Amino acid sequence: MRRFEFPVDSAHAKAVNEAVADVRRVRVVGIIAVILLTLLAAWLFWLHHAWSYLLAVAPTIGAATALWVAIHAPSRVGSLEKLYAEGALVPAIVADIRAQGVTLLALIDVSRPTTNGTRYALVARNVHTLPGHEIKQGERIPAIAVVGDRDKPAGDMWQLANAMPIAWGTTDATVIDRAITHISDVEWDVLATKVDRSNKALSSKEQRVLLDPHELPDELRNP
Repeated sequence: MRRFEFPVDSAHAKAVNEAVADVRRVRVVGIIAVILLTLLAAWLFWLHHAWSYLLAVAPTIGAATALWVAIHAPSRVGSLEKLYAEGALVPAIVADIRAQGVTLLALIDVSRPTTNGTRYALVARNVHTLPGHEIKQGERIPAIAVVGDRDKPAGDMWQLANAMPIAWGTTDATVIDRAITHISDVEWDVLATKVDRSNKALSSKEQRVLLDPHELPDELRNP
């Protein structure tokens, strides 16, 4: 795994890193769900009927689950410093420019560390801000791969994969330039030739398209 070390600007990251915003949204939704489900359960208990007691079980369990999610969402994602330090450095490019941001297309190895070989995928995501970069199609965006599982781990590939731009963690242009040069031209070229698949990746359930090994140059088939 290729890692890239740099000092994370915490204040900048908290202001622009959309991974932080995603966690905030999860927590807000969880808190709202806790309030609504708790009120529903309380109302059902207040009715003092056998059937209402039975019905109150479901919202009570739901409220407890939502509370757990709201509390533990940040720890499941991990700190930004840890994500940047432990994630693999990957290439991403601006594939499309939208009214409120851009679509990024990244090349990420989604195979688990315990498997032999690699399994590359084109991973797409919409983002709103890219400080330190020109907003133009083909702009090179060095990023960190954030991978994990939605459910119980199964198979040889991570269930979830996303790209977190280096620019969300620093305002230092030299750091971004250094990260770009740490990624081989071969990888950048693969993305450039497959940019037309960004919409297909974005519309898929996992927001990714697996690449056939035969589509890759020898350098990536035999790392």
